Amino acid sequence: MMSRLTGYITSDYINAANKLKKNGGRRRIIAYVESYDDIFFWRAVLSRYENDNVFFEVMLPSHKSLAKGKKTVLMNIMKEQQLGSNIIACVDADYDFLMQGATPMSKMIIDCPYVFHTYAYAIENLQCYAPSLHNVCVSVTLNDNITFDFVSFMQQYSEAIFPLFIWSIWFYRHNDHSFTITDFNQIINTGNFREYDTDDIINNVRRKVGVRIRQFHRQYPNAKDEWLALKDEIKSLGVAPADTYLYIQGHHLYDALIVPMLKRICDRLILQRETEITRMATHVVQKNNELAGYSHCLADINMVLRRNTDFFSSTPYQLLNRDLKQFIRQQQRADLPASPSKEVAPQR
Repeated sequence: MMSRLTGYITSDYINAANKLKKNGGRRRIIAYVESYDDIFFWRAVLSRYENDNVFFEVMLPSHKSLAKGKKTVLMNIMKEQQLGSNIIACVDADYDFLMQGATPMSKMIIDCPYVFHTYAYAIENLQCYAPSLHNVCVSVTLNDNITFDFVSFMQQYSEAIFPLFIWSIWFYRHNDHSFTITDFNQIINTGNFREYDTDDIINNVRRKVGVRIRQFHRQYPNAKDEWLALKDEIKSLGVAPADTYLYIQGHHLYDALIVPMLKRICDRLILQRETEITRMATHVVQKNNELAGYSHCLADINMVLRRNTDFFSSTPYQLLNRDLKQFIRQQQRADLPASPSKEVAPQR
């Protein structure tokens, strides 16, 4: 019976359960997320807004199915009219934020006051926030002798791909599949990462971007004014050319650029530390013991990245922070009525 009842949990249901608690008990707000990977991310985000009055419980939306993803989260709970002051949805923005209501999914994300999104394309983009990558490498290798400038490299990369990124949004808004996100990813791919050859990497990406843009200029000679207007609009939404990497497909950024880059750098740092241990050891037993101890302390790159929460200074998080603060203020003011349809919705 309980498994059947969970499919009908609504904001009203949680509100009634909250009222049954003793005076002084905190009100529970359920936050539905897309997948297991999202639980830790949104727990880290939402815990910052818990107080003496409210706390969040982060979970997957379905107790009856293993289906996951943004569409599953939103469609299931919206269909049952579950969202409200006591049940929210937390999802990746993908391109839907930048669509600004041009598609049904985008309209839902933009308009619904109980749907919170990353503003960045996905949680992976924020986990790969450039200013945090130095600390990620230290966590993995326990070696702080890092000379590579992650922020500068990601800024140059972002500025190189920004013009084509605007074209990608242009095609997406026109529902034109002649230039897909996959096509965009192939062009902006950096290939094999070489720590001491980053100028060539950026120049190659810039060259590939330029070739495709010149092709678009020939194919769409009348699109210039629309492209320029779209560029200004995207910038007005908080997307800076230097931070374009935060808004491209998250899995591509994570798998094709950031993880290979960190692996190269971390491998060098580990070798450097092992060489230092070998040089300083006074005998073989000491060397082997020190190397074994160091190896035992090393961390997995993917695990450290997946648990990286050092993105709170990023522009996308600042926008999310604004929305969540407004939501919490609204909850503190509201004397919650029985029906979610009559709730005073927080304004974005």
